[in-house]
Amino acid sequence: MAYRGRFAPSPSGPLHAGSLVAALASWLDARAHGGAWLVRIEDVDRPRNVPGADEEILRQLAACGLVPDRPPTWQSQREALYQAALDRLVREGKAYPCACSRRDIALALFAQGRERTRHGELVYPGTCRAGLHGQEARAWRLRVPEGVVPWTDRRVGVHLQNVAEEVGDFVLKRADGLFAYQLAVVVDDADQGITHVVRGEDLVDNTPRQILLQRALGVPTPQYLHAPLVLGPNGEKLSKQNGAAAVEVAQPAAALAAAARVLGITVDPRVAVPELLAQAVRAWGARYP
Repeated sequence: MAYRGRFAPSPSGPLHAGSLVAALASWLDARAHGGAWLVRIEDVDRPRNVPGADEEILRQLAACGLVPDRPPTWQSQREALYQAALDRLVREGKAYPCACSRRDIALALFAQGRERTRHGELVYPGTCRAGLHGQEARAWRLRVPEGVVPWTDRRVGVHLQNVAEEVGDFVLKRADGLFAYQLAVVVDDADQGITHVVRGEDLVDNTPRQILLQRALGVPTPQYLHAPLVLGPNGEKLSKQNGAAAVEVAQPAAALAAAARVLGITVDPRVAVPELLAQAVRAWGARYP
C-alpha cells in the first residue's frame, strides 16, 4: 500500500512545543517516504475541546509549512462510523455492556486484593463479562483475549504487553455517551487507510489495545513510530494541562529547528522554512529509511 500518515491533535488548546514535535515527526516520515500526510482533529472528547483551538492549530501548522495533502477531518463528524463499529463488535460477541462505576471497580479490585492501578487507570476485573444481572448499562467494553501482545516500534524496538492482565477489558463507549479514544482512533486510521502512525512516546502504552481492537475489527495494523517527548520543568510530558505555551509561529524556522533538535535532527534556523524542512526530510530519511 502507498504510504499514508497522519497527525491527530486534540483541540484542547493551540499547538505547543511538544505537539509541534509530533506534527513535525509525522510530516517528515510521510515526506521522506513519498507518502501523503493527513490532519485529523480528535475532538470526540467534547468536554476538553476549546472553542477555536482547531482552527488555531491548522493556522499554526500552515505557518510552519506543515500543510495536509487532503482537507482536514474532524472526529465529531464521524461518530456514525464509531457506532457502526461498536454495533458490529457487540453482534460478534467481542464487546459487551458494563454497569460498573469507577468506585465499583475499585471495590471489586480491593476485594480481590488488587489495589494496584496502571497509569492512574483501574485494571478492569471483568465484573460484567457474564452479564449485567439487572443493572443498567453505563459503558461498553472490548472483551480482551488472554495472552501477550507483541509489536515492534520503528524507533524504540520490541514491546510486549499482556493487556488482559495490565489493563483488562477497556472502554469503547463511555458512561457519558462519548466514544473512547481507542475506538475512534482505530476506526479512523482504518477508514482513512493510514499505513504509518508517528506520534508521541506517551502513547506507546495505547498501542497494544489498539492492535487488539484492529484484530477484532479485521483491519490492518499500521507501522508505529513513537517520537521523543518534550518535558516540562517538573520532568513530566509538556502538555496543555501543565501550562505549555503556544508555539510562536511568528518565527516558524526557530520553532521548527527546536522541534527538530528533540528528534535528533540538526537544521539551519537561518534559512527559509522550505529549505529547513528539506534539510529535515533528508536527515529523517537517513535515520528512518
